[in-house]
Amino acid sequence: MMQSARTAKQIGAVIRRARRNAGMSQTALGAKIGMRQATISKLERGEPATQLVTLLDALSALGLEIIIDKRGRVVAKDLEDLF
Repeated sequence: MMQSARTAKQIGAVIRRARRNAGMSQTALGAKIGMRQATISKLERGEPATQLVTLLDALSALGLEIIIDKRGRVVAKDLEDLF
């Protein structure tokens, strides 16, 4: 299922959902990509200063990828309903 995310918090929510669906803890995901549990927690909360490589490693470990597309005209409430 394709999911749209436009903010760091929305990306974090996608990662959290995928991690939980995979039956992984934050600690297990962190171990898989060589990061601490605290780093995964920050990523999932959408905190600033998360390195791009951390995001990409987490997505890869969860079998996800980023697809860049032209931004559609979605009403903010509609986008919130996705999460």
